[in-house]
Amino acid sequence: MGSLGFRIEARDGSSRAGRMETSRGAVDTPAFMPVGTAGTVKGVTPEEIAACGAQIILSNTYHLYLRPGHELIRDLGGLHRFMNWPGPILTDSGGFQVFSLAALRRIDDEGVRFRSHIDGSTHLLTPEKSMEIQTCLGSDIAMALDECPALPAAREEIEEAVNRTGRWARRCRESYRGPGVLFGIVQGGEHEDLRERSARDLIELDLPGYAVGGVSVGEPSAAVAATIARSAGLLPQDRPRYLMGVGKPADLVAAVAAGFDLFDCVLPTRNARNGTLFTSRGKVNIKRAEYRADKAPLDERCACETCRNYSRAYLRHLFLCGEILSSRLNTIHNLTYYRTLMSRAREAIERGVFETFRREFAAEDRAEEAPP
Repeated sequence: MGSLGFRIEARDGSSRAGRMETSRGAVDTPAFMPVGTAGTVKGVTPEEIAACGAQIILSNTYHLYLRPGHELIRDLGGLHRFMNWPGPILTDSGGFQVFSLAALRRIDDEGVRFRSHIDGSTHLLTPEKSMEIQTCLGSDIAMALDECPALPAAREEIEEAVNRTGRWARRCRESYRGPGVLFGIVQGGEHEDLRERSARDLIELDLPGYAVGGVSVGEPSAAVAATIARSAGLLPQDRPRYLMGVGKPADLVAAVAAGFDLFDCVLPTRNARNGTLFTSRGKVNIKRAEYRADKAPLDERCACETCRNYSRAYLRHLFLCGEILSSRLNTIHNLTYYRTLMSRAREAIERGVFETFRREFAAEDRAEEAPP
């Protein structure tokens, strides 16, 4: 197992600005990780991702295991070389994708038996198998296999998932032989006592970092906010804290306020492909008619390639024509927006004005559209 350095460089209330050191480079936190599910962030090259300011990306164990296969990626030099991304890569365990296949899988203490969504072939994903796959990929941060029940669910089901997640995490730690480090994942749904128990179980393993999972998986937005607010404090102060799969900008700012450091979500890239763009003046639905002759850049405050070179009118034209360039330019902008949001939060923490930043951001975020 590799090593991971992490230090807190500034605090403002519960929020933290830190620096995570990996063998493939440093990551300034808070940080958002673009999601490269199948070894690619849809529509953009690794070079463009780096130009957006991303320092670390996430890829998916389940999808790469099924296609093209983890052993092939290993034989071709690992995921970094395979996709030409030189920086750190975090890989999820594959569990969330498997558990989302409710009609195609069966769970027991050994692992999860499931049918591939690609060809219907049957597979068994165990903690040991997840560690084997992530070792072949060469992940800098590997995630322990956890059970993530969809909400709403009965307390008994969530409690069983918490207990199984703890047992699986121990098996992951015992079997992991990869070049990176292993993070555990706290579960517990909306139940504070179960999340506390899950956190205690994982902290006993003394892992280099910890994540909170099972958030924004079907529960109301108020429950998401409550879980975010109370979960970070369950985890050690001296380890990176990762909030998994939560991606609305307002939720990210709330999570930074609570003390989380790392984030990922498909929201910015998926919304980009659907024509919804995030700006300092609120969200823009680029297909709206009022942008047909708008000469202005998408966001005057943004320095990304899209905003430097193209008008809203052109972006609308590309989207309505179904041009591939639409997805590319929109994705570049949304990823830059998310990186900039994290940079603004970090700077506010360093200056001791995070609550002022949070109020200013809330005013920006309330604008659902930004008409010319």
